[in-house]
Amino acid sequence: MVRRREFVMGACILAALGAALPAAAAEKELRVLTWEGYADEPWVKAFEEKTGAKAKITYTGSVDEIFAKMTATKGEDYDVIAIETSSYKRLVQEKLVQPVDLAKIPNAGNLLPAFRDVQAIVFDGKTYAVPFAWGSIPLIYDKKAFPTPPDSWAVLWDEKYEGRVLAMDDANNAIVTTALALGYKDPFNLTDDQFAAIKAKLIDQKRTVLSYYAGFDDGVSIFAQGGIDLMMSMGEPQVPQLQKKGIDAALTIPKEGAIGWIDCWAISAGARDTALAEAWIDTMLDKKVGTYISEKTGYGNTTNGDANQAIGLTYADKLVFLQAPESFSKRIDLWNEIKATPAN
Repeated sequence: MVRRREFVMGACILAALGAALPAAAAEKELRVLTWEGYADEPWVKAFEEKTGAKAKITYTGSVDEIFAKMTATKGEDYDVIAIETSSYKRLVQEKLVQPVDLAKIPNAGNLLPAFRDVQAIVFDGKTYAVPFAWGSIPLIYDKKAFPTPPDSWAVLWDEKYEGRVLAMDDANNAIVTTALALGYKDPFNLTDDQFAAIKAKLIDQKRTVLSYYAGFDDGVSIFAQGGIDLMMSMGEPQVPQLQKKGIDAALTIPKEGAIGWIDCWAISAGARDTALAEAWIDTMLDKKVGTYISEKTGYGNTTNGDANQAIGLTYADKLVFLQAPESFSKRIDLWNEIKATPAN
């Protein structure tokens, strides 16, 4: 993501992040499953200096991959994960995560009011995650091809751009975005007829799609090689990444709206050391970390409202924030069928 997200953290952040835990934790290891950019070296170093433990980072390219890895061993391979709000209903139902005791995470007090009562992560009165970052799934375009921003998702199906479009390899995001493009009012609770229409629409889109990508870096790399005009983006940070590679890229929120997301940290049901997992989350909620998220990546953060305003994250009213869909498994099966079907 900037890698999911490029943070340049200096020594100042290390000094700001709390005192070290007892030396007894020195040989411990925390296993983190997260997006690129959510565990950059300065953050990892800050956590390790704070706790005396080592962090083992595994990066993921999609929500589908996170579920596959977590369900394989009921979460026993990971201690903490980062995933967006719509996934928690399923995670809780499948007993893959455990409740978070916010009293043991002092920096939870830094959360902005909007992120203190996110109902999508509360089940039976228990909180299962802590909000960390937010943003959108916008449309990214090359300004050389579009002097005026495209105003509709329909451009992804325009034969003029055949072979010049990148699409995300993510079942739920692809289906929700297509539902928005088709004008469906509730993209999280689709009828059988709507599923059929979306399937046909996404198969038709394969005429314009050069490639599906997984992971921020993958999308940026393919786009930067040339011949791409449009991309269904994984998020705001891909714009500065592309600009650094010489692409005059910009993003837009189409008139139909776009997906909005809130990523949260959660503790795996299979965590070996819950206290160590809580220490990781506490480190991630330091205000300086939140500030850098916005200043260096363009994502919204959950601890510094001024930093959000400063980078222009003022389009939340155009976003449809992710909710748990009627059936993740149905959406994954449909997406696999779409990918396996030749273009029309």
